[in-house]
Amino acid sequence: MAVIHRTTLQPTKLELLAAWLPTREWYDAAVAAPEKAGGFRLDDPAGEVGLEFMVVGDAERPHAAPHLVPMTYRAAPLDGAEDALIGTAEHGVLGKRWIYDGTHDPVLVAELYALLAGRAAPQAQSESDTPDPTVHASLRGAAADGTVLELLRVVDGADRTDMVVRTSDAAEPVTLRLRRVLAPTAGDTPARGTVTAGWRLSDGATARGPYVLVPEDAEAR
Repeated sequence: MAVIHRTTLQPTKLELLAAWLPTREWYDAAVAAPEKAGGFRLDDPAGEVGLEFMVVGDAERPHAAPHLVPMTYRAAPLDGAEDALIGTAEHGVLGKRWIYDGTHDPVLVAELYALLAGRAAPQAQSESDTPDPTVHASLRGAAADGTVLELLRVVDGADRTDMVVRTSDAAEPVTLRLRRVLAPTAGDTPARGTVTAGWRLSDGATARGPYVLVPEDAEAR
């Protein structure tokens, strides 16, 4: 299980996101004032990479739709992922950390597929050794031992990021569609798999909706 250290991170994740978010085509503002509005973690079986799905609200636009940013935390640079680097920060316990957009990190993508297939358990965002039962995941047709063999490509859209993967239990590539702009419903995309979780609204209420979809449509690949 991942250990959540009660220590400092300089600069903070939100400070790094304030500079990075406006550079993304799916972010709908020129300036970001990010605040954490929910999310969950996954465990890296090797215990090397931190894996977090963070819902990001905007303190200056409280009624704007929240955005979803999966992040990975590494002790060394990830080869070939320079364009996915959100930034570096100094961790009070672990030292220098390289923080990446997790859609480009093979470890996060593999554990996301494991979550969909029922082989990984979602963890609380801010507590060590604490499962998060509010996160629901399912994938029709996935094998119990299905794994990601290769991350083929990552494609950003206006409100989503598609991770196209080759898996051990499917003849054709599978698209894992991360909803960058969260909404309580999935929109018009039929899905054979979903990861659904909640987030906080600006008025203190909560909402739920899909974080990730696996589209039915073969054209999504």
